[in-house]
Amino acid sequence: MINTIPGSESVNVQDIEIGSMVYANKPGDGSAREQAASCQRVIGGLANITQEYATKRYRSNVMNWGMIPFHLKGEPDSFEVGDYIYVPGIRAALDGDLSDIKGYVIKDGRAEQIDLYIQDMTENEREIVKAGSLINFNRNRSRG
Repeated sequence: MINTIPGSESVNVQDIEIGSMVYANKPGDGSAREQAASCQRVIGGLANITQEYATKRYRSNVMNWGMIPFHLKGEPDSFEVGDYIYVPGIRAALDGDLSDIKGYVIKDGRAEQIDLYIQDMTENEREIVKAGSLINFNRNRSRG
């Protein structure tokens, strides 16, 4: 299915990381602000997709655990529990313009495009996410 997406014709499935993703309108309020990001990562979380984060702290925790803090442009009418979200070239996107990232909802034998973006990230935040967590980022810095 992924190979039918323009620009992804030669993608090898072994080169794709598969993990879980959470969609919520406004995640990170109350006790979720401190614990939810770490719990999500422990069960294989790679990203959040939201309209808005409830707190800046929760968004920071998402990034510190190496997950991508996506925002969805428009309303979430195209995905549901059990669908796959494919974001081609995410590493390149993290190095470039975060304002227009194409993703695809894969379900029922077809891929439907969704438009994502990431609010401004510092250079360190980008590197933390690419390293997989703040722990990995700090370990890599101490080695280099």
